[in-house]
Amino acid sequence: MAYVIKDSCISCGACAAECPVSCISEGDGIYVIDGSACIDCGSCAGVCPVDAPQPE
Repeated sequence: MAYVIKDSCISCGACAAECPVSCISEGDGIYVIDGSACIDCGSCAGVCPVDAPQPE
């Protein structure tokens, strides 16, 4: 199960910097996760100040 980034994202980029497989990129107003590349490690959720990354 991949993670997804919810609308509460504040586009700080902390999640992208933490992702070990570089599957997070800046989207239109919020960051997005490539679900096919996500390894479900939760690193992004651990660093997000607003808990935007959540299990799908």
